[in-house]
Amino acid sequence: MDELDTDKQSAAENSRLQNRRLGFKLLWLVGAALLFAFALVPLYNVMCNLTGFNGKTNTVAADAHPKLDSTRWVTVSFTSTVMPGLAWDFYPKQSSIKMHPGAIETVFFISKNVTNEVVTGQAVPSVSPSQASLYFKKIECFCFKRQSLAPGETKEMPVSFYLSPDLPKDIDAVTLSYAFYNAIKLKN
Repeated sequence: MDELDTDKQSAAENSRLQNRRLGFKLLWLVGAALLFAFALVPLYNVMCNLTGFNGKTNTVAADAHPKLDSTRWVTVSFTSTVMPGLAWDFYPKQSSIKMHPGAIETVFFISKNVTNEVVTGQAVPSVSPSQASLYFKKIECFCFKRQSLAPGETKEMPVSFYLSPDLPKDIDAVTLSYAFYNAIKLKN
């Protein structure tokens, strides 16, 4: 009978040891998953900026004097969205323009703070179709920095840009969209 009890104790101890090892492995797995989740957003943003995937655009054009392609026209449409938490009116002054690739154009977006306090927002651009984002070059844009509006203030915000003449010939329409978010207030 003592031998049977010893075998049961040994089996129980072995089971506890296996459970403890499994617990540590599962904790490592959870930690690795959390680390991967936090690293995923920056990695995704880098990939989007490099490839133009998901309509992300490069921030500043390298060549402010592109070659003009007057053999074709491209329609560029403008849309806007104000995200929840930002009490602004925000819209493009014109809904679209027709332009030649290589021509530098400037369009305006209108924003108005409809609150009784200073509000700061940040615009995030997106271009569709996504392959066109590689050829959409901004020279000047309100999206390069945060925008603050006083209570009731209305502001015209310019975007100067061009479409590279290397834009694929099958793309004859491009949409530039902005989503405006409430920026986190920084403490001085």
